[in-house]
Amino acid sequence: MARKPKKPAGKPAAKKSRHGKRQRRDARAPGRFDRAVGGAVKALFRLLFWLGFRIALILFVILAGAVTYYLVKLPPASELLDARTHGSVTMLDRNGDVFAWRGAQFGGEIGPGDVSPHLVDAILAAEDRRFYSHFGVDPRGLLRAMLVNLRAGRFVQGGSTITQQVAKNVFLTSERTLERKLKEVPVALALELKYTKDEILSIYMNRVYLGAGATGFEAASQRYFSKSAKFVTIPEAAMLAGLLKAPTRFAPTSDMGRAEGRAAVIISAMVETGAITESEAVAALARPARLSEEAARRTGGHFADWVMDSGPAFLTATTTEDVRITTTFDPKIQAAAEAGLKTVFETKVKEGSPAEAAVVVMTPSGEVRALIGGRDPAAGAFNRAVQALRQTGSAFKPIVYAAALEAGYSPLDVMVDRPLTIHIPGSGPWSPENYGGGYEGEVTLTTALAHSINTVAVRLSERVGREKVRRLAAEMGITSPIAEGPAVALGVSEATLLEMTGVYAVIANGGYRAPPRGITEITIRGDEAPVMSAADTGAGAQVISEASAGQLTGMMEEVVRSGTGRRADPGRPAAGKTGTTQGARDAWFIGFTADYVVGVWMGKDDNEPLTGVTGGGLPAGIWREIAIRINEGLPPRPLKTSPPRGGAVVAGRDGRPAPQAAREQRGVVTSVVNGVFELFGGESDDASQPERERIER
Repeated sequence: MARKPKKPAGKPAAKKSRHGKRQRRDARAPGRFDRAVGGAVKALFRLLFWLGFRIALILFVILAGAVTYYLVKLPPASELLDARTHGSVTMLDRNGDVFAWRGAQFGGEIGPGDVSPHLVDAILAAEDRRFYSHFGVDPRGLLRAMLVNLRAGRFVQGGSTITQQVAKNVFLTSERTLERKLKEVPVALALELKYTKDEILSIYMNRVYLGAGATGFEAASQRYFSKSAKFVTIPEAAMLAGLLKAPTRFAPTSDMGRAEGRAAVIISAMVETGAITESEAVAALARPARLSEEAARRTGGHFADWVMDSGPAFLTATTTEDVRITTTFDPKIQAAAEAGLKTVFETKVKEGSPAEAAVVVMTPSGEVRALIGGRDPAAGAFNRAVQALRQTGSAFKPIVYAAALEAGYSPLDVMVDRPLTIHIPGSGPWSPENYGGGYEGEVTLTTALAHSINTVAVRLSERVGREKVRRLAAEMGITSPIAEGPAVALGVSEATLLEMTGVYAVIANGGYRAPPRGITEITIRGDEAPVMSAADTGAGAQVISEASAGQLTGMMEEVVRSGTGRRADPGRPAAGKTGTTQGARDAWFIGFTADYVVGVWMGKDDNEPLTGVTGGGLPAGIWREIAIRINEGLPPRPLKTSPPRGGAVVAGRDGRPAPQAAREQRGVVTSVVNGVFELFGGESDDASQPERERIER
């Protein structure tokens, strides 16, 4: 066997050190601690992945279930276009022009292809630029909104897509809560699966509220611009789209400057999206949208409120249909009345005065042409013309004289104006006083009415019978409770201005009842046949004879010609009566020309006295200013009067003739009758509590 060669001497064999190659290899490998940490991390990642996967799976199942739930519930898109629970009321004036809207206006179903392309571009630029590319939820839009809100330090921009907004409007609430935002996602996904993009946009365009009672873009276009959404221009489209952010705040009927500012923002957004060019934007900003004449007209609010309250509720306040009401309203007469009232308050009333006023203008046949419920013309404000019950004072006296004329009295009959005391059983004596004190002695009934003598009115009422006076007051149009005591003749009862103006319309109408009315015809959209017309009101019943009405008109002409209503003289034939209540808390002037009956009331809402105001003062001045304006352009015409002693006989209310000779004797025996009446004290078994306060004319 060959022997292995020996290694050279001097070079001893190298021994493996404990720190040799193996040690270097071990240094590169992890130790037990590192292996443990690494294993734990891997295990944690595996656990998190396992949990995340399962949580995601659970969330996916939940989301899929929710999407399926809403998907099953979604009806056809056509059933979601009109979501109103109530209908709308559109009011037309006597010329057929729209002047007021109430309820949820809906212009009809529209889609993206039915409107101006500018409107679609404006909506998308304002609300959802990636509408046609996202799947209902836009992560990029959400991220952008988050960044904007963070920079602003507050919520200034939402990340909801149009689909999410439809989801909110259809199924959810408007509350800004996390729960609602989470619910938006499955509903939005269901909408995207169920409907096309155009159908979703159609639902949105029809359901959104856009201010001034308008629901949907077609209604808003009609409301603000009196045109279909099909024809809106770039600035009009921008203004409509600007309403989406805050419809009440940016409504052009509320603040046009604010609406224009918001529209400018939308126009800039349309440039950013490429919907319009820079030059088109410049042109649009140079000529901003303007309200239509109908929308800009801020008149008739109180009239519209009255129509809504006086019409049948199922066709007005609670209607589920879209109703059109043709009214008796005349915007020119309304503007004239407002101008007359404003003139007097600006020139005759102290600045800052809390005094209020109300005005009613109607025809002798009862058609109300204008109505002012207070110095604030805004709709919804307290309507003093129809809601305020106030003592009528001497404005009530024509009813007393009408009852006397119907009983056979003549305007030329003589009565004595002197102190009068009526003994009321259980209450004691009551003594009415004349305004300013003093007594005139023997006066004709015409003079007594012209100068508003209280004692004569009370004597006349007691002789005719106060029950007859009360009954006639109701027949002439006062529906409010009427006082029962002797002071009824002096207007201690309360009534509204509308009621009292209607009473005077009976006189101007030749004795025929003329209940105030504002509705001519009511129709429902889609049905041209009216469901109600003025013929259904039953107006026209005769209340007092034409002869009595004519004689009373002549007596009331004297009020304007030489009596307490001289300041009301409009320079043409006119008749009327002043009225001032205890302490000047209410001041009235109501009268008529051949064409119009006008009622004016002044007072304070807290029932405090007016300072230096009587019915023959400021109210008569207001009446004159209004009468001049509303009769402008009309030829002066005489009033329908009757001679006090004309003809052989004078017919009473029941049609039975009264001998003329007997009527002529009444003036001779009047003083004797007065003395007998006062001798017995004028007691009445049905008298109410005494009116101890002094009643002013």
